[in-house]
Amino acid sequence: MNATMLQFFHWYSEGNAQLFEHAKNSADYLKELGISAVWFPPAYKGAGGGYSVGYDPYDLFDLGEFDQKGTIPTKYGTKEQYVEACKTLQSKGISVIADIVLNHKAGGDEKEKFHAVKVDPDNRQQNVSEPIEIESYTKFTFPGRGTTYSDFEWNFQCFSGVDYAEGQGEGIFQVIHDHGDGWEEMVADELGNYDYLMYNDIEHRNPFVREELNYWGKWYHDQIHFDGVRLDAVKHQSPDFYKEWLHTLRANTGKDIFAVGEYWAPGALDLKQQYINATAGSMSLFDSSLHHNFHMASKEGEHYDLRTIFDDTLTLANPTLSVTVVDNHDTQPLQELEAPVQKWFKPLAYAMILLRVDGYPCVFYPDLYGAHYTDKDKEGNDQEIFLDKVEKIEELLKARQLYAYGIQRDYFEDANCLGWVREGDAEHKGCAVVLSNKDSYEKPMEMGLPYAGQHFTDCMGWFPDPVTIDENGWGKFPVPAGNVSVWVPV
Repeated sequence: MNATMLQFFHWYSEGNAQLFEHAKNSADYLKELGISAVWFPPAYKGAGGGYSVGYDPYDLFDLGEFDQKGTIPTKYGTKEQYVEACKTLQSKGISVIADIVLNHKAGGDEKEKFHAVKVDPDNRQQNVSEPIEIESYTKFTFPGRGTTYSDFEWNFQCFSGVDYAEGQGEGIFQVIHDHGDGWEEMVADELGNYDYLMYNDIEHRNPFVREELNYWGKWYHDQIHFDGVRLDAVKHQSPDFYKEWLHTLRANTGKDIFAVGEYWAPGALDLKQQYINATAGSMSLFDSSLHHNFHMASKEGEHYDLRTIFDDTLTLANPTLSVTVVDNHDTQPLQELEAPVQKWFKPLAYAMILLRVDGYPCVFYPDLYGAHYTDKDKEGNDQEIFLDKVEKIEELLKARQLYAYGIQRDYFEDANCLGWVREGDAEHKGCAVVLSNKDSYEKPMEMGLPYAGQHFTDCMGWFPDPVTIDENGWGKFPVPAGNVSVWVPV
């Protein structure tokens, strides 16, 4: 069966401890659609308590079990609900992908005094102060949990930088400690060095920190028995750390844990390849370059040359380590990396990630369920956003599950109309896919001699009349203007 991941949340997912229950109740539906893995949001207590999306991690050992930050459950539910949702999905053969945020911690319990250097936020290699004593919230004692599960106490020696100093306000302050000078080395030199992202930046050169995070990885696995991990913000973390962490996790669990990293750098294929090499191929990466091409194609309409849509993408260069997306929680409207793919183009984009050989596709929650939310735009004005379920998304998912197998032949000769066929394999019949960003087309393509005389219907439902494959194995497959059709054997 073709693997298909679902990101089962978005930035504005409903709170009130509803998400895990929703996932549990959706298990049969997802199984029917061919979803083979569900990626859950960060499930540990964030500094924002019951309102936290999860990317401000406070206590990695609190999965909605302890009264901390004003709540016992996280935004998404209690630990018990989380465990039950995971068990239910796994009982249906659906893997669980846990979101791992080990770049930073937020919401420290107590202030500490220590020495630091303030740096230029646009060039973190440039100091703008001498070493000074500052006071910041770097001590984590977890008063609600105490020493349950772990007695490790985080302090300033565990962080390479902070974003706050008492009496001085916000800024980027590089912590002076015993575990290495300056920032950790990154693959890219963006902003001088992009080790620091936000909050209290975890110091992965501290051996006690690494030991604690390795221990936590095994502990977390033993709570929900996750099958894979999504690694947040790997662009800002040492490749050496994650290479070690993943090796240790796989050794400690005895499982070949799947891993995908978020190295969000549209267009920077060389940097993604460098990170893959630096981590010795131990993780896949999201193909942010392909997402960018989808975004631009949706904006440019008929002026976009579809023949170039896979140019400079990880999916083309390294398909076995590419996870493909049409949108995610960072690119959706009103978010920091806002670059949504326009509604009309989404069926075309999903056809390109679901029905082709290369890449591991990840479907975004609003594209399957829809979403509605209000937030402020960059000018501070309230904006009400409606994200519709992608037209015919279920048909595309079922076509992936039932027909998108076997040898692929591309027909990319037209700038406004792409086509390809999948020949099928011993267990599955194949399909023919045509998409257009301009006019309606009728594209001749070869399905192969075994299909001679067979009738194909459009499972998207656009055309009532079938296509008959001729004696040479060819058919003429139509597509509506600005849409996609998927032709399958009757």
